[in-house]
Amino acid sequence: MIVHPPQIEARGEQHYVGIRSQASGRELNAVIPQLLGEVFAWAGQHGIVPAGAPFIRYHVINMATTMEIEVCLPVTSAVAGDGRVSPGVLPAGQYATLVYRGVANGVQANHVLLAWGNDQGLAWDAWEAKNGEVFRARYETFLTRPEEEPDQANWETEVAIRLADTPVRKD
Repeated sequence: MIVHPPQIEARGEQHYVGIRSQASGRELNAVIPQLLGEVFAWAGQHGIVPAGAPFIRYHVINMATTMEIEVCLPVTSAVAGDGRVSPGVLPAGQYATLVYRGVANGVQANHVLLAWGNDQGLAWDAWEAKNGEVFRARYETFLTRPEEEPDQANWETEVAIRLADTPVRKD
């Protein structure tokens, strides 16, 4: 399941265009492909070539109810949106990452990364709100192209979670 174990890496900011939505954990498998199709179609209509692999940004995580997500395409520089599709930026900073294989392993892989970070005493760039846990930048990048590998059990995905700027040991 884990292809590349957890590590910390510095990342620069990344501009993107995306469609924001809310979905329960069970709805994600239907919502994500639909929104990916929409954002790819929008980019094509506007002559925008993605600057990398698509990703899902998790703004608010609440496994018991709904999550606020954004289905995104990276771009080389800021792009104007049109209401349904909005521009955004993943902030620069230190990120804890890992790569896993198999779509069905996403929840478990996220738990592995979070547990590893907690064991390391890392502080996530996140906070609690009434609707769930809010992350400044938590996302999953689709590393495998479905047209090249149709079997979802073989798809590789990277999870990345931004660390707080001021490290706080959780001892």
